[in-house]
Amino acid sequence: MPTVSRDLPRTPHLDVPKREARALLKDWRARNPEALERIARRHPRFRTTKVENVAAGKFLLNDAQLVIASEYGFSTWADLKTRITANTPARLLLDAIHNKDDLETAVRILKEHPQLLHIPLWCGNWGPPMSHAANLGKLEIVKAIAELGARDFQHAFDRAILQSRLETARWLHENGAKLTPGLVMGPCETLSAQGLSFLAELGAPFTDASGDRLAPLALALETYGRNPAGKHALLKIFERQGYTFPDTPIVALHRGDLALLEDFLKRDRTLIQRRFALTEIYPPELGCAKDGRSGMHWTPIDGTTLLHIAIDFDELQMFEMLLEHGADVNAGASVDGEGFGGHTPLYNAVVSHGRNQGAMARRLLEGGASVGVRATLRKFLDWCETPRWHEAHNVTSAEWARTFPEKGWINAEALRRLETLSGNQGLT
Repeated sequence: MPTVSRDLPRTPHLDVPKREARALLKDWRARNPEALERIARRHPRFRTTKVENVAAGKFLLNDAQLVIASEYGFSTWADLKTRITANTPARLLLDAIHNKDDLETAVRILKEHPQLLHIPLWCGNWGPPMSHAANLGKLEIVKAIAELGARDFQHAFDRAILQSRLETARWLHENGAKLTPGLVMGPCETLSAQGLSFLAELGAPFTDASGDRLAPLALALETYGRNPAGKHALLKIFERQGYTFPDTPIVALHRGDLALLEDFLKRDRTLIQRRFALTEIYPPELGCAKDGRSGMHWTPIDGTTLLHIAIDFDELQMFEMLLEHGADVNAGASVDGEGFGGHTPLYNAVVSHGRNQGAMARRLLEGGASVGVRATLRKFLDWCETPRWHEAHNVTSAEWARTFPEKGWINAEALRRLETLSGNQGLT
């Protein structure tokens, strides 16, 4: 489903969202599937409605405006209009809070433009000025904005926890923010052991907003962040909260338990060559999706070896131990019924998200990894305005990286090593 999210330009003009609202209304009348999905995602009246039924409902220009406002991160069209109309003072306020930590200027602007107290400065996630300051842990600015009449204590608390701004979070809690269900999801998303431990000490419920006790654990396992130490610490907190984990080599890898994984490898020598399905990597019994599709990764890991997976999860110590146990640096992933797969660990090193994949690529190449292997891969891109499948047919690991549309996911050091070696071998 499209996950359209827009940022306001530095000098926004109301004519642009007005045009976008009229275009959305026109697309709704034409029963455009993408428009119907956007409406179902963003309009509160349609969130429990099947996409195909959105076309049968009542949908007016003000409804289209609400959807557009939501895509810009505002809860109402009026808030969006206010933010655009007051763009100059809003930009000055943003600069005072975000870049300069200028309490005096922030207070002066808010006294002159009190309407800015209650609307997002940057985007809906960061929230109004007090929440924005809480994101950054600027407690004195948070206190001053609260005195001016800010009401977003709960959102500010959520954001402070998300970003591990614990001093700020403590003050907000002491001044009215509640320990609501779902609060623990923030530190699970960012793998903040400090934030989750803080909430555990306060007695916050370990559930999502719907009361699902496994959802926070699943998010910790599936999140986009690659912070092995943070994840290991988080899983220990879950264990102290009474959660139990299956006794599997994949869970040992998730937990960073080198001794346990080595014990598995000693007991079963075939594990080093085994290919693991997504449902083993993201276990449904721990709250993960039953088809394994909700876990965030970059180069596909379905049907890959422990070595591929250690690279994707940025587990350098696990990676080194697997090499010591004879992991095949040229092991190909399983090939599915449509011909996708076959990629070696080098592919995961060059399109990834973490700190260690450049060093991992070097170690793979030193161990004899081939830069000439070709594979056919596909990856669903869902963090973009037009979610879609990206396919690469019969590509080397370097070509996989060079043609990948999300450039921020490409490890520059790994690609540089691959291209140098490919050039030396006449493969470019």
